[in-house]
Amino acid sequence: MVKTPTVYKLVKGFGEGNMPLNAFDKALLHAGVGDTNLVRMSSIVPPSCKEVSEIVLPKGGLIPIAYANITSDKPGDIISACIAVGIPEDPTQPGVIMEHEDHLPLAQVEATVRQMCVDAFEYRGRALREVKSLGVEHVVEKCGSVFAAAVLWYDEEN
Repeated sequence: MVKTPTVYKLVKGFGEGNMPLNAFDKALLHAGVGDTNLVRMSSIVPPSCKEVSEIVLPKGGLIPIAYANITSDKPGDIISACIAVGIPEDPTQPGVIMEHEDHLPLAQVEATVRQMCVDAFEYRGRALREVKSLGVEHVVEKCGSVFAAAVLWYDEEN
């Protein structure tokens, strides 16, 4: 049985490579999750889940994660990815994770993903305490990739 995550960490990275998958892999390494197996999750933060500044992930481990990424092989292209976490007023309620990526400057991508959190709380009928976000922008040199994520993890101490 999979344990419900108790902590999360927002991460970001970018990479350049000869091929799209290599650029993506370098972005994962830059974000600190490159030597793990990512298990993409839908976008819910469990109740009372806490943000932490450090998560030690096992090499090769199955890591629950919600993420945004985009890759481009057009030199000069601007690419951005951003993750946002909506935290509820009531800690017994779940929060939401929203992700967005585009060929736009980070400020625009971040504004969109933050609004997505606000909207998600509105149609759930929950009070929103705050939105936390983290994003990355990159100008493609040859073949670039950007990645922003919420890593979810079970920590027995939290």
